[in-house]
Amino acid sequence: VLEKGLKENFADAQVSVVDCPDLTQEPFNFPAKGICGKPRIADVGGVPYLIPLVQKEKVYDLNTVAKDIELPGAFILGAGAVSSKVLGINAELIPIVQTKSEKKPAVNGSYVAQINPADKGCLLEKYSSKYTDCEFGLLANLYASEGQPGKVIEVKANGRTGELNFVSCLRQTLEKHYGEKPVGMGGTFIIQKGKAKIHVMPPEFSACPLNTDEDVNNWLKFFEMKAPLICQPVIVSRDPGFDLRVEHTHCFSHHGEGGHYHQDTSPDSVQYLGYFQPAELLFRIDRPQETHLVGRD
Repeated sequence: VLEKGLKENFADAQVSVVDCPDLTQEPFNFPAKGICGKPRIADVGGVPYLIPLVQKEKVYDLNTVAKDIELPGAFILGAGAVSSKVLGINAELIPIVQTKSEKKPAVNGSYVAQINPADKGCLLEKYSSKYTDCEFGLLANLYASEGQPGKVIEVKANGRTGELNFVSCLRQTLEKHYGEKPVGMGGTFIIQKGKAKIHVMPPEFSACPLNTDEDVNNWLKFFEMKAPLICQPVIVSRDPGFDLRVEHTHCFSHHGEGGHYHQDTSPDSVQYLGYFQPAELLFRIDRPQETHLVGRD
C-alpha cells in the first residue's frame, strides 16, 4: 500500500519489512534499541492550548503519559512543545525518552529547538544538558513502544515529483486505502540528502490572538535546514472523531539544526530513509473542550 502511494509522489520508492536497526547507534543515538513492542500513539493536549492565546498552565510529564497509555517504562518518540514553566520560554520539543520504570530512572535523549537570542537563528540543544525532568507543555503527538528490536517497515523514497511532503504522502496513502478505518504509525526517518523547510516557534507567546493560519505563519520563524535531519513522525490516517492532529513531525540533527518539519526544499536530490511501526492503540489525553483547525499544518 505504502509503496504504491509513494511512487505517485517520488521518482523512486521501496518499502519492505526488515529488522529494526539498532537505534542506539549513529545517527540516532536513541536510549532504546528499537520501536517494537506494544506500539501505541498518544495525542496529548492540542493546538487550541497554544492559539489563539496560550494556556501556560497546560503542563504534562512523559513518565505520567507512559502510565496513562498503560505502558510504564515506554520508549517515546514524537513532536511537542516544551514546558514554558521549566524553560521560561516557548520552544519546539523533539521528545526521545525512555520513561522511568520500577527498575530504572528515565533516560531523556530529547532535543529542544529554539530561536537563538544572539542571532535569531536556530539553537538546538540536548534537553538533558540543562534540565533533569521529562515535562512538556500544551501539546504533543507521541509514538510509544517497549523500545524493543523487531520487524519494522523500512521506507526509502528519493526524488520528489509531487506536491506532498513525505509524511503527508504516507498518511494520505493510508487514508485512501483504508478509508473509514484509522491506521496509525510512528517511528523515525532520516532526510539523508537535500534541504528542508522547518519552523521554530518564537520564545515569546503571541500577545495578540492568532486567529488564522496566516497569523500563525507570520508568528512562526521558518528556516531552510540541511541534511542529515533525523525526524520523529506520528501519523494517523484519519481522525475518528477525537480532534486529533493527524500528522506531526519534529526533527533534530548533529549540526545544530532542528524543529518542525514541513517539506523538503530540494525535491530533485532529496533522499528519505525511514523505519515505521503500525500502532495498535490510540490514546487521547486532555482533549481541548473548545477547538479549531488553525495551525495544524
